[in-house]
Amino acid sequence: MTDQPSFDTLAVRAGIERSQFGEHSEALFLTSSFVFENAAQAAARFSGSDGGNVYSRFTNPTVQTFCDRLAALEGAPAGIATSSGMAAIMAVVLSLTRAGDHMVSATGVFGATMQLFNMFGRYGVETTYVPLTDLDAWRAAMRPNTRLLYVESPSNPLTEIGDIRALAKLANEFGAMLVVDNCFCTPALQRPLELGAHIIVHSATKYIDGQGRVLGGAVLGSESYVKDGLIPVLRTAGPTLSAFNAWVLLKGLETLSIRMERQSANALEVARWLAAQPQVSKVHYPGLPSHPQHALAMSQQKTGGAIVSFEVKGQGDAAQRARAWATIDGCRLLSITGNLGDTKTTITHPATTTHGRLTPDARRAAGIGEGLVRLAVGLESPADICADLARGLAMPIEV
Repeated sequence: MTDQPSFDTLAVRAGIERSQFGEHSEALFLTSSFVFENAAQAAARFSGSDGGNVYSRFTNPTVQTFCDRLAALEGAPAGIATSSGMAAIMAVVLSLTRAGDHMVSATGVFGATMQLFNMFGRYGVETTYVPLTDLDAWRAAMRPNTRLLYVESPSNPLTEIGDIRALAKLANEFGAMLVVDNCFCTPALQRPLELGAHIIVHSATKYIDGQGRVLGGAVLGSESYVKDGLIPVLRTAGPTLSAFNAWVLLKGLETLSIRMERQSANALEVARWLAAQPQVSKVHYPGLPSHPQHALAMSQQKTGGAIVSFEVKGQGDAAQRARAWATIDGCRLLSITGNLGDTKTTITHPATTTHGRLTPDARRAAGIGEGLVRLAVGLESPADICADLARGLAMPIEV
């Protein structure tokens, strides 16, 4: 390593500790447990006074390599890895709250995230939802027992942008933690800790893997938070990332920068094309000057990212859903799936898939209408993506 390696160098080299065999590729340690030299070492490992490996539920060399590399890319002191992005969010809430505590979350978060926060309400942890871009609403929602503020920026699926610097300042004022879901941008496009955030959450299933192969999640923050807050949750509750999945995700990190740059460029081209289509009433993409938070996005992100959402025209919910579904069904190249971050472009109808479990009122509050379609633009030719969308937009509908 050089004294100050670049992002791309870290993505390929960070975290590697070769075994006695001198392997060039990262080693894959498929073992549930680790052998100790003697009983005293076993006792020291279990007590934490010896930092070696104990049990793969919370210590595994391959998983640690992934944590170290992702932390290096995010500029974070430390991190843990989990079995999925939702497990990562759960670990954060478990580590920061107890009965009687309060959280503030943006209204426009992933549907399962809102479901999870509502589930914590059963155990006395209340959540207040506010519009992501309304800083006055965030301040008004703060309480003495507020422990964390939670944002996605860009948000799913409307690509709204949160002012991370301003929200971090607000969190500091109230002694709370700002948690930023950096799934859409990844550290290749945005580093929230540099903007003042305290904790970063990832669904590594998405762009970090990048090819739709495995599930994974991660949480990154200070060394003290990871050691005292997260590792006890990981060790006891067991939302564990498998060593194999960690190895796959390590391979994904190696090409992260290249993929995000190309997919963002493709997304911008597709967004521009969509904005010119007569069947489309609105395009949501931070890289377009028409986006309400375009300037803020460009001050926090390197590019607009690879997620494009758009609204089709139609009189009333039934007509809008019919047009949206016809657009999706008419595509022959794009994959109809709720996942995103793949090298293959995916398309979905958020109101009936990713956010389908929310109540109609919750969807309306989040701005998710029946005419909304979400694209996660991949590495195909933008011309081919647009041609496929044109085929879908031209499909006849029956209401």
